[in-house]
Amino acid sequence: MQVSLYTFVIAASVSENPPCVLLFMTTPCPIASPAAPAASTRRVTRAYLQPLLDTASARGVAAGELARACGLDPALLAPEVEELAAADYLALLDAGARLTNDQHFGLHVGERVRPGTYTVYGLVLLACRDLGQVLEQTLRYEALAHDLGRSRLAVDGGNARYEWVSSFPQASRHLAESVFAGIQTFGRWLTGGLLPPARIAFAHAPDAGTDPDEYLRVFGTLPAFGQEANAALFDAALLALPVPNADTGLYPVLREHAERKLAARAPDAPVIVGQVRAAIERRLAQGSVRLASIAQELGLSPRTLQRRLLEAGTSFGGCSTACATPWHGITCASAASRWPTSPSCSATRSRALSPTPSRNGPG
Repeated sequence: MQVSLYTFVIAASVSENPPCVLLFMTTPCPIASPAAPAASTRRVTRAYLQPLLDTASARGVAAGELARACGLDPALLAPEVEELAAADYLALLDAGARLTNDQHFGLHVGERVRPGTYTVYGLVLLACRDLGQVLEQTLRYEALAHDLGRSRLAVDGGNARYEWVSSFPQASRHLAESVFAGIQTFGRWLTGGLLPPARIAFAHAPDAGTDPDEYLRVFGTLPAFGQEANAALFDAALLALPVPNADTGLYPVLREHAERKLAARAPDAPVIVGQVRAAIERRLAQGSVRLASIAQELGLSPRTLQRRLLEAGTSFGGCSTACATPWHGITCASAASRWPTSPSCSATRSRALSPTPSRNGPG
């Protein structure tokens, strides 16, 4: 995370563990997530793709039909495929809007967002003490879910401004609208419905004939279109809004795991290390991790795998230890009981936490 040099005045502190320090800036303080990678390497995780597939499926368009409309192999949308090129995601988003004849397809994709959509950092957000920390971690770990764009946050006195900078400025309006609808959906869910509407601004112009009432329904307010950036303006006091029933004790462990995931995605990280760790984590869910089985999965002999890991400065044992942390076993589904919410939200919380793809695979 990059923070510009500004003057801070510590205004208050509340006795939480860890303590929450409220900072009021004498000048605006922009905070931005790391830059997105080069266009050729930008990708979207399968979990982040799932709301798009679910939205299309609910409107009678199967995943395979979506893929073929974009000239893609339907096998690319199979549940076991962990990532998809970001450009392919954008093509699927536009194809979904076209095939379903849904003018607000992006909004409806965002409404299907759940914590599992954001992969491991979704769990980090569930353990945050307040919305300020939620946004801070979003900026830090956004890359774990997608490379579609990056977030910025600026606080100036009593005003806060969240901005999302698209990595694909020529993309259709459905991209930005899906992102902001997802943030709205997740934020309301996270706070038990306590999040008031923000003032939404979009850089794109509204399409002729779109129903403004749908924007009002999703955002609680009519966005301003044709603005200089995609942004949400809100009262900075909301950053101190607590996350109900957050298990902050899990935060350090979950954040440590997210940091390892982020490090594995670094441009200079040896590819073999990331491949081995990903394979180990898949095997951990089955309760058995052996060098021979991991080597076979990667198409290598055990001896070759050991040699390549040694050349990368680690070992199979080191990769196994890094994956088998106290975080292991804390799945989205098992975490559901840790975060009860208001009665109106509790019935859907466990389902929303689950990252399991729908049964509607490529058709």
